[in-house]
Amino acid sequence: MTAIWRYLDTGYRTAAENMALDRILLESRDEGRSPNTIRLLRFRPPAVLVGYHQDVLHEVRMEYAAQEGIHINRRITGGGAIYFDETSVGWEVIANQDDLPKYRNIQELFRYMCSGVISALRELGLNASFRPKNDIEIDKRKISGTGGTCYGNSILFQGTLLVDFDVETMIKALRIPTIKLKDKELKSVKDRITCLKWELGYTPDYPFLKKLLKRGFEKAFKIELREGSLNAFENEKLKKALPYFHSSKWIYLDRRMSDPLMLQSITKKPGGVIRVSMAVDEESNIIKNILITGDFFAFPSRAIYDLESRLKYAKCDLEEIRREVYSFFSENNVEIPGITPDDIVDLIKEALDKRLLIEAGLNRNDVNDIYFVTDKWRELIEGECDYLLLPYCAKFIECEYRKLEGCIKCGGCSVGVAYEWAETMGMKPITIQNFEHLMEVLKYIRESGGKGYIGCCCEAFYQKHRDDLEEMDTPGILIDIDDLTCYELGKQVEAYHGNFEVQTNLKLDTLERLLKILRVQRIRCKNE
Repeated sequence: MTAIWRYLDTGYRTAAENMALDRILLESRDEGRSPNTIRLLRFRPPAVLVGYHQDVLHEVRMEYAAQEGIHINRRITGGGAIYFDETSVGWEVIANQDDLPKYRNIQELFRYMCSGVISALRELGLNASFRPKNDIEIDKRKISGTGGTCYGNSILFQGTLLVDFDVETMIKALRIPTIKLKDKELKSVKDRITCLKWELGYTPDYPFLKKLLKRGFEKAFKIELREGSLNAFENEKLKKALPYFHSSKWIYLDRRMSDPLMLQSITKKPGGVIRVSMAVDEESNIIKNILITGDFFAFPSRAIYDLESRLKYAKCDLEEIRREVYSFFSENNVEIPGITPDDIVDLIKEALDKRLLIEAGLNRNDVNDIYFVTDKWRELIEGECDYLLLPYCAKFIECEYRKLEGCIKCGGCSVGVAYEWAETMGMKPITIQNFEHLMEVLKYIRESGGKGYIGCCCEAFYQKHRDDLEEMDTPGILIDIDDLTCYELGKQVEAYHGNFEVQTNLKLDTLERLLKILRVQRIRCKNE
């Protein structure tokens, strides 16, 4: 006998309503108050939704969202921030796990859950397929990102079907939409995503898509879908829950670190971007508070919160932290696809290591703008540094040396000051013209016996190219830059080739303090 599931179209709703319904439908299914359901959802006004573990302020351009009337909310599932315009169609599977085929691992479950949408897209004649870890693609371009969470013995799995997508608004609304480009070897946002209009040459109307998705899920899941609506219990829970899902308490979910004296580190692994922010009580040498955020998926969904609680008040001792993290993963059967316990421990260590910079003379505001390259970076603050690498985009746009080596120190930009400081220190300043030039310079430093470098770049560049920098095996300390970067403006392709026509500014205060530390260390070593 064919199982009967509910086919639920909740229509256009606000982000708060849609997110509240996610939790209500999942919890109600586990309580037996809701049936197995395939839900379609749409957003009006458009919305940015951050993943459950993410920090809103790190992921969303708040001023732009407010200016454009874009709502901001938080999903109950993990993953990265996404933009829903009014044409996008969300799809969800809410079911008791006993009613699903047995699966050996999370990846197998993801593949099964995506099969209904893939079937629908293939009926349109599109070459749709599943791409690990959690995408549906058409000819290697993503058309649906997915993710899920569980509650009790029930699961909610969801995805976004892009119909006629507003790429420009997405780029402007999200802070880091292009960091993943390197992994997919793509040159622009449009190279990495697609939508039905671009694939078909027209925009399918919603009633047609609704019928198509119904047939797709029925075929893939071997079920019968019957159109339904929210029941009285679900509607009553929605009324009670809505104020909370509108609140800052939910949207920010206490992911904002209130203590300004914090240490941060960030990296990118196959499972996604991970950021650690922690407040440390230096007198007692304990972790007062720690946040682990990013665009990863964690199972169970509260695992990261529970890990943060476990590490709170832990001693700032690496071996103790390692034991706690490994014990937590083992005892709670935690799985974070593409991210290992060692990845988290290493990131915590990297944040704690920044205390050495504070001890050397930098303040906490400085250290959170600094990134390390190779584990030999400590040698640099001991004076072992002979190159200063500066981005061409910080030079005055009209400068004759913008795309050439050298600087006339005219005062038109921050680069001239940096050149003077480097030369006074006996360091070699070099203007980096593009990514290939950077690789050539790092290879030269290594092969010529150079000791290391201080460089200036944005956080997004560091995340994207950290593996490339590490592979060159040249010790480096990177300082973040001010102003809008090529990544924020969606101009990273131009910047990669040295054609980014915007002037940025170096963080001269931080650079000056770092160079003073080097100078003091050199004098000390000379006197010894």
